[in-house]
Amino acid sequence: MKYSVVVVDDHTLLSQAIEGMVNTFDKFKVLYTCKNGGEVQEKFAASPRNIPDIVLVDVNMPVMNGIETTEWIVANYPNVNVLALSVEDADGTILKMLKAGAIGYLLKDTKKEVLERALIEIMDNGFYHTKNVTNLLLESVSGKKSKSNIDFKENEIKFMRLACSELTYKEIAEKMFLSPKTIDGYRDSLFTKLNIRNRVGLVMYAIKNKIYMP
Repeated sequence: MKYSVVVVDDHTLLSQAIEGMVNTFDKFKVLYTCKNGGEVQEKFAASPRNIPDIVLVDVNMPVMNGIETTEWIVANYPNVNVLALSVEDADGTILKMLKAGAIGYLLKDTKKEVLERALIEIMDNGFYHTKNVTNLLLESVSGKKSKSNIDFKENEIKFMRLACSELTYKEIAEKMFLSPKTIDGYRDSLFTKLNIRNRVGLVMYAIKNKIYMP
């Protein structure tokens, strides 16, 4: 029995190429393809047989983009795993997809074997993230270090929640009535405490530990 996959991408040739690639994997098969989130809604509503294990979703699409599609799937079909597959590599875009509920993010130039491994890990572990996105979930799942019991100062909690927004660090400083230098101190301290390298990792920690609720 193979796991079912739906490909959502408005570029027909690329969508067909992804479908053909996934169908070569031993454990996966593509049920169908859609051009946008609107078509996903129609397919899901049409029959329970159309509900897949994994949805591969592009970010930039007409009618209903990847972020909106992910939010809808997570809200209405929480057992369906959403993996973003996009050309967008900006931190802001990645943050939005993760906050929407995507449990993985890959670029479209990803090698075939990486995509297959990502799909397998999603079904086995419930998530997949490359090192470029974040090491945080991989570390927490491995059990090497429990981060849920870390004591945070009140302002560190406030800073983490604001870091999950679209505000710049300078704007966060203004909102907290603190100097940019103090905010930089909170950021660097949290990066060290949590053993993360960037803002994406901080947001993933905040979401996973319910410090920030999307």
